[in-house]
Amino acid sequence: MSASAIKKGIFFAVLAAALYALNSPLSKLLLDYMPSTLTAGFLYIGAGAGMGMIALTRKVLKRETNESRLTKKDLPYTVAMILLDIAAPICLLFGLKSTSAANASLLNNFEIVATAVIALVIFKEKISPRLWAGILFVTASCALLSLDDISKLKFSAGSLTILAACVLWGLENNCTRKISAKDPLQIVLLKGIFSGAGSLIIGFATGERITVLWSVFAVSAVGFVAYGLSIFFYVHAQRLLGAARTSAYYAAAPFIGTLLSLAIFKEIPRYTYFIALALMATGAWLSANDKALFKRRSEPEKGAGNPGRADAANDPERSEVSDASADSDRSE
Repeated sequence: MSASAIKKGIFFAVLAAALYALNSPLSKLLLDYMPSTLTAGFLYIGAGAGMGMIALTRKVLKRETNESRLTKKDLPYTVAMILLDIAAPICLLFGLKSTSAANASLLNNFEIVATAVIALVIFKEKISPRLWAGILFVTASCALLSLDDISKLKFSAGSLTILAACVLWGLENNCTRKISAKDPLQIVLLKGIFSGAGSLIIGFATGERITVLWSVFAVSAVGFVAYGLSIFFYVHAQRLLGAARTSAYYAAAPFIGTLLSLAIFKEIPRYTYFIALALMATGAWLSANDKALFKRRSEPEKGAGNPGRADAANDPERSEVSDASADSDRSE
């Protein structure tokens, strides 16, 4: 892959992070006006509606794209992605109710750990020693942030719920990676419509109700920016960088979210927060500066003359991603 494509992937990943960073502080504010599960639903509905408008504009202007559409072969990963995107935001928002927005923003970095470990265990990716070091620092930071009482090793229920959301999103990242060569707009539309509708059905079925009408539009607007546009750029980044490396650059989101949370809520964290912040920054730096976060396990004797092409030939997904990247470069 060319250096320009990698730089473009890094730009998309950091942009996605900056947009998603708005989620924790703004969602915590809006939870005063709308219940958790309905908030999760309207966040994704806003994302889907916004992406729908972009798709309509693209169609009206007759802007042709070379994007591949999702097929029946992609159905298992697409369904898993939608179901996980119903469960994860609900966990996050329930956790936000009982922990600070600054804590929640930092805890979101556990998604790096979840994404990498799931890629190793389920998708048979190889983790480099540098990324293992980053994972250890991030995990230590999350453990410290989750402690309510260090002397009694008592963990915060809100923090643990947010960590559960990160695990679900880690699995979802790997599922999305499997279909990231396809049209990002279509992927975000499916996430928005079906994940949003699923959360709304669960919310209304469990007795949650809308009491403040303007909150629907406010939550939907946050969803369009923090979920819709963020996911759109995240999928583009995954196509160029892969799931794990994109997740590593995306680690900027919690630090941006932390600054916003401290500015909005004027909360003064405990001393343990700053220790955790230092650990998290170290872990994120180790992860993001790892030039080869994941490498496929491959047999060296196959395609010894040109291993890059041999890997692509033996891995349809990588071949498809390479083709998509080449199409993108040509179109520019």
